[in-house]
Amino acid sequence: MARVSVESAEDAEAAERRRSTRTELIVRVAYSTVDEMFSEFTRDINEGGLFIETEKPQAQGTEVTMHFNLPGSDETVSTIGRVVHVTSGDAMNPPGMGIEFEELSSEDRRRIDALIRSLRIGQPPS
Repeated sequence: MARVSVESAEDAEAAERRRSTRTELIVRVAYSTVDEMFSEFTRDINEGGLFIETEKPQAQGTEVTMHFNLPGSDETVSTIGRVVHVTSGDAMNPPGMGIEFEELSSEDRRRIDALIRSLRIGQPPS
């Protein structure tokens, strides 16, 4: 089961790099590079990408193929993204990588946008 909530405070430096505010979203995501496959959990998502919590993040610039399900949907989101931020973590934040969506169908983008809007206002997605 996915756990979702709205993040209330953000690190000012990270927020400046981001185009959209992050919304906490914890779902399993399967992702792969050219030669490896992984399965981890997201930490948050926004209209432009997501953060995957992992002890072994890929290098910045790495292209990854991702597959995940949004809460309340049986349809799998399949997309390609690029690692744009890597963090080793600290006392407040886990290690992982920020991935920017590069290829996302218009339907998947609509579904992600609807989910994010619903989470921000505290209502289930339609």
